[in-house]
Amino acid sequence: MMRLVAMFGAFVLAAGVTVATAQTVPAPRIAFAGTESYEAGGKQWTRYRITVTNRSDFPGELFMPAPTLPPCGLNAEASRTWVDIHDGQRRKLYGFCALRTPKDLGSLWFAVEKNQSPPLQVYIVLIDRQTNRTYTSNFVATR
Repeated sequence: MMRLVAMFGAFVLAAGVTVATAQTVPAPRIAFAGTESYEAGGKQWTRYRITVTNRSDFPGELFMPAPTLPPCGLNAEASRTWVDIHDGQRRKLYGFCALRTPKDLGSLWFAVEKNQSPPLQVYIVLIDRQTNRTYTSNFVATR
C-alpha cells in the first residue's frame, strides 16, 4: 500500500513519484491599519495603511520574481502576483508589483494629498499573472 504525504502543495508518493495539486489561495482579508503624514515632491500627503490579516495563508511562490512575465515599468524582475488597491467605485488608487513575500501584504498603502478626502472604503485585488487568476478582498472603511 502506498502512503501519501502532503509536501509543499504536492503529494509525494512513498515510491518517490510527485503528483502536483492545485494549491488553494484564499480571498485576502484586509483591515485598515491607520494613517501617517509625509512630504514628497514638495507636497503634504496622508498615507492610508492597509494590512492583509490572513497574509500567512498565501503561498510564497505567488511573490517570487517572474522575469518571464511582462515587466512592471523598468522592473524586469517584477513579482508573479501584483496587488491593486481600489476605491468603492472600482477605481484603481495604487498598485504594488514587486512584493517578495506574503509578509509584504502587511504593509500596503495608498496616499491622498493633505486636505483631500480619502475614499470612504477600499478593497484590494491580487492578480496572479502566471495563472490569470484574481483574488478580491473584502471592503474596508478608511475612516
